[in-house]
Amino acid sequence: MAGLNKVVGSYQEALAGLSNDMTVMVGGFGLCGIPEGLIAEMVKTGVTGLTAISNNAGVDDFGLGLLLKSRQIDTMIASYVGENATFEQQMLSGELNVILTPQGTLAEKIRAGGAGIPAFFTATGYGTPVADGKETREIDGRHYVLEPALKADFALVRAWKADTMGNLVFRKTAANFNPMMATAGKITVVEAEHIVEPGELDPDHIHTPGIYVNRIIQGSFEKRIEQRTVKA
Repeated sequence: MAGLNKVVGSYQEALAGLSNDMTVMVGGFGLCGIPEGLIAEMVKTGVTGLTAISNNAGVDDFGLGLLLKSRQIDTMIASYVGENATFEQQMLSGELNVILTPQGTLAEKIRAGGAGIPAFFTATGYGTPVADGKETREIDGRHYVLEPALKADFALVRAWKADTMGNLVFRKTAANFNPMMATAGKITVVEAEHIVEPGELDPDHIHTPGIYVNRIIQGSFEKRIEQRTVKA
């Protein structure tokens, strides 16, 4: 990787520096827009004690479910347990520390982390276990909870297109948590469907500027879906 070219040639190089007990943000919503290859490579590294920040953990045998199955995640910060039986079992048994966070609050905590905002007040969760142990305040007659921002050692995101300088375009609902996570990692690694040369992306269509991106890897995606409904 030389100059402004951020493309790396292997998944090992893409995840160089990842070690035990780190915090990792992983883009995606269920199985939509997840960095499949980077997750699979994390399994191969054998790192343990991870804190994973993601909307949910996909399914048992794919995506973050693989890291749960291999017991590499100690803490999961998420908004939804979903249809992952391993996630549910580990949470209920106490084997996995789960910090359930309202989805909008989770998104804003990540956005705030990327924007350099240390914390913010939200009405969501006031008077519920979500607010336990947190500062609360009444503002203009309404009660709010102080939520700290989230940042990570690594942010792993999936993009539709990336140029070699790290400018990113996300496609439709596969954007989900990816753009905000790209801003909140000390090291942001992008797994892209297409990598193009600088100048090939329309500047008006770029969602994440390259200043946030450290490494880019060309991905090959299975693109699973969680459920398929067909007409009888």
